[in-house]
Amino acid sequence: MHSDRSQRRSPLFSLLLIALPLLAISCGTAEDDGMNTESFRMSLNGVWDFRVDSTGVGVDEQWYAPDRDRAAWDTMRVPGRWDMMSELASYDGYGWYARRFDMEIEEGKTYAIVFDAVDDNADIWLNGVRIGSHVGYGELFYFDVTPQLREEGNVIAVRIEDIAGPGGMIGNVALLEYEEEIELLRSAFYDMQSVESPAWVREAVLYEVYLRSFSKEGSFRALQRRLPELKQLGVTVLWLMPIHPVGEKRRKGSLGSPYAVKDYYAVNPEFGTLEDFRALVDAVHDEGMHIIIDLVANHTAWDNPLIEEHPEWYTRGADGEIIAPNANWHDVADLDYSNDSLRAWMKEMMLYWVRDVGIDGYRCDVAELVPHEFWVDAAQALREVRPVMMLAEGADPELHIDAFDLTYAWNSYDVLRPIIEGEAGVEDIATTLTRESYRYPKGALRLRFTTNHDKSKYDGPAVEWFGPEGAKASAVLVTLLPGVPLVYNGQEVGNDRRLSLFEKVTIDWESDRHGFREFYRRLLNARAAHPALRRGDMRLLPFDSTGRVFAFVREYEQPAGKEKLLEQQKQGAHDAANGGMSEAVVVIVNMSDQKAAGRLDLTPAVKGQPLLIAGEAELDREGVSFNLPPFGYLVLY
Repeated sequence: MHSDRSQRRSPLFSLLLIALPLLAISCGTAEDDGMNTESFRMSLNGVWDFRVDSTGVGVDEQWYAPDRDRAAWDTMRVPGRWDMMSELASYDGYGWYARRFDMEIEEGKTYAIVFDAVDDNADIWLNGVRIGSHVGYGELFYFDVTPQLREEGNVIAVRIEDIAGPGGMIGNVALLEYEEEIELLRSAFYDMQSVESPAWVREAVLYEVYLRSFSKEGSFRALQRRLPELKQLGVTVLWLMPIHPVGEKRRKGSLGSPYAVKDYYAVNPEFGTLEDFRALVDAVHDEGMHIIIDLVANHTAWDNPLIEEHPEWYTRGADGEIIAPNANWHDVADLDYSNDSLRAWMKEMMLYWVRDVGIDGYRCDVAELVPHEFWVDAAQALREVRPVMMLAEGADPELHIDAFDLTYAWNSYDVLRPIIEGEAGVEDIATTLTRESYRYPKGALRLRFTTNHDKSKYDGPAVEWFGPEGAKASAVLVTLLPGVPLVYNGQEVGNDRRLSLFEKVTIDWESDRHGFREFYRRLLNARAAHPALRRGDMRLLPFDSTGRVFAFVREYEQPAGKEKLLEQQKQGAHDAANGGMSEAVVVIVNMSDQKAAGRLDLTPAVKGQPLLIAGEAELDREGVSFNLPPFGYLVLY
């Protein structure tokens, strides 16, 4: 996402306005350091000048200026994380990087600086000129720097904002010659095929449950009692955050983090017994839904028996002692996956919960910190038992190769707030989705969300982060884009409480001052009722010049067997001419706090019947005229 409107507009958008069949989406490692081009390439990796900006004065004091004296600055290697310096092990905030370089400029060529990944956000200056900013962890991005380049004495300055955990310029940085954007962003996985997921995975609506907060009892039984309500809401898959006993040694807060697992084969007594959990699994299946649980494979609690039984399975520091994955995660001990016996043990444990208890898969915590080969081996073994859902907390496109069905779409989350606050326009959504399509293998599924347990904790609940109406507009967008939508428990009543991972904070299920429950019920059930919103290709419709209204159509057409034909006839979506089924749904969302009006032509497959509307619409034979209030929306089929 770029902050300057002039930076955002490019020839790419003339193509986007015609059509955008989305594949799957945005970040991670790739061949040749994640950047593909046969033209000029200069690596900017190596030692950079570095300075902490704990009070945030760097911009006002022009730390980006080319002639600034940096003799007193420290140095930092790129790529790398600043938490590797002991004095910065727990530092969150701003850090500045700078370096000089010379180059030979060829007349008529265009050049870009490409960043493989930063943690978390970045502002970039070249030769004293601010060339743009990027919001979001771990995503590849670039800026065209042709006008700012000179042959001698170039100075690039980067301000990194670290929100939580490690920070820094964690990926490769390079200067490249290019002609088209795709040369810079297409990954080595672009032409590969992702995991072939079962229909219930591809069309899922995920619901994340934090048992401590979900009910006053905080138990499996309390969740089981509300399964019919969740099914009515439109949920198809439950994801339970870690259900295992929590470590006591070095724990955070009074209750400890559920991600500090003390025993992988047991359940947390806070939540009930293993028999209670088995009953929950059976009840979920009886409702026609599926259930997955959080898997914490990268680390364990310090009092997990594995530390005593298999100390060789843990990572050790220079002094020979077992270490945490990073300074902020001091309540857990890092596992060492170079040990084959650890891999075998962890795979067998995963098989136990699927084979013997009956769960339907896993959400895998910090999946990118565990070797990909392990995930491939474990996923293959699980799928030999039954079809499972494998969700990676990660965005590396390689995760989709022979391992995971789903990865986190941090990119579509990160672009929302700048648009809502007027710092960016809706064309940034198009840019995000296009760049996503360059990075991911064919058929890759992305998890779309407006909050989750991490974002709720750090950014605040969606209703706080985006505002009540902004949260609704954002939910319409991410739910109806290609991908799999996620609802975090409490979103459906507009929960405004930050749910601590270390203490008991319950959701207020009674307030729902802004009508979120009915909103989500209608939204999710509209998605369930229309194949185009679950399976259809996406095509962008022209967005307005104000940067407020984002519009697209989802189109689905497939030869229908007898059962599908009957289904489509019931829904009025059967195309009698071709004997198959054809459906199109138009989605129009005002992503601003200003009113928006406009007109769109509709394809013949759109009948003009409203599914969801917050505003006014007038339909005729050719199209629709609409007037939308701030954060209004219109969904037509």
